[in-house]
Amino acid sequence: MIHLFSMSNEQTHPLHETDKNIIDSLITKEIPEDLDFINLARLINRYNDFPGEIEIKNDIEKILKFWKITKNELFSNTKKIWSKSFRPSNTNKDLVGSGFDTSN
Repeated sequence: MIHLFSMSNEQTHPLHETDKNIIDSLITKEIPEDLDFINLARLINRYNDFPGEIEIKNDIEKILKFWKITKNELFSNTKKIWSKSFRPSNTNKDLVGSGFDTSN
C-alpha cells in the first residue's frame, strides 16, 4: 500500500508562534552570538523529525546559509559553548526543554 504525504497531513507544532518569533530574530542576525547558535540548534532538533512546519524548516536552512555554517559545524560549536559553562539566564526559561505548558 502506498501512502501519499499531503499538506493536510502536516501538523503545526504547539510552540510554532514562539519559535517563529525566534526564527525571525535569527534570520536577520549578521553576527550570531552564543545564545543565537544555541537557539538555532535546539530548533533544528525540535523540528527535525516533526511532520510539517515546512516554513520553519525552510527558514532554518536560510539561516544556516546566511551564517555560512553547516548543521554539523553548528552542533560542534554549541557543544563547545555548553562545555564552557554556558547557562541560559533566568529570562530564557523556554531555552531548556520545550517550555510547553501542559497544565491546562
